[in-house]
Amino acid sequence: MKEKEMFKLNGIIGVFLFILFGAITGFSFRQYILSENFLILAGSFITLILTVLVLSGFTIIQPNQAKVFTLFGSYLGVIKEEGFWLSVPLTVRKNVSLRVINFNSDKLKVNDLEGNPIEIAAVVVYKVFDSAKAVFDVEDYKEFVHTQSETGLRHIASQYPYDNFNNDYEISLRQHSDEVAEELTKDLQHRLQLAGVEIIEARIMHLAYSSEIAHAMLQRQQAKAVLAARKVIVEGAVSMVKSAIDQLSTEGIVELDEEKKAQMVNNLMVALVSEKGSQPIINTGSIY
Repeated sequence: MKEKEMFKLNGIIGVFLFILFGAITGFSFRQYILSENFLILAGSFITLILTVLVLSGFTIIQPNQAKVFTLFGSYLGVIKEEGFWLSVPLTVRKNVSLRVINFNSDKLKVNDLEGNPIEIAAVVVYKVFDSAKAVFDVEDYKEFVHTQSETGLRHIASQYPYDNFNNDYEISLRQHSDEVAEELTKDLQHRLQLAGVEIIEARIMHLAYSSEIAHAMLQRQQAKAVLAARKVIVEGAVSMVKSAIDQLSTEGIVELDEEKKAQMVNNLMVALVSEKGSQPIINTGSIY
């Protein structure tokens, strides 16, 4: 099915036709009563039928709305232009909203690329671009969008890891939300093309580990953060120790052999890297 434009006339023309046929019908019935001529009566019934047909052809199209017309089971076309129109009489009309629609999917429990159970949900923004497809190619396009959106979300969630701990993957669900949203939008657009639906945006709005592994994964994240912090501390401490030894040697403050340098490096590194505050020991020399 594809959209095609439906025959229509300005509704004001239909009003004039309705008034004209109605007036002719009333006048004919009056003439029949006076003359009792059956030909006049037959003409009155014909104009009455025309009046009813014109009345059944009126339709109103709201802004951002389409109406799909069928006549005795045959698809005739679509009217998308807002206004008051006169169209084919005796047709069945199906309203389709062309407005932008958004919905939040349910929280789904799926496995990511590494097999970790996660909870994920998305917000999907879409609109109908082909009302004929939305009406005739699927049973209920809104239900179709909801079901296929959950299917697409499950598929995308299984293609990427929740987090990229070891830099083994280019994209992760938590760290690359824009890239994941783009892939999810493409996947849903491919799935929903059949229903005449355009996906404007699809983005993850909820992402978390499942309750059974959430605590373990939190500890893993905390350990990673601690390691990263310790790495920065060690690099800074090495730089400070090197600077201190170089300055002592350059300015000739004290002469240090290799053994004393190693001892100083050890003491400074312990003082700088240790998480607990170190207590200074003052060497006052030997007492005899």
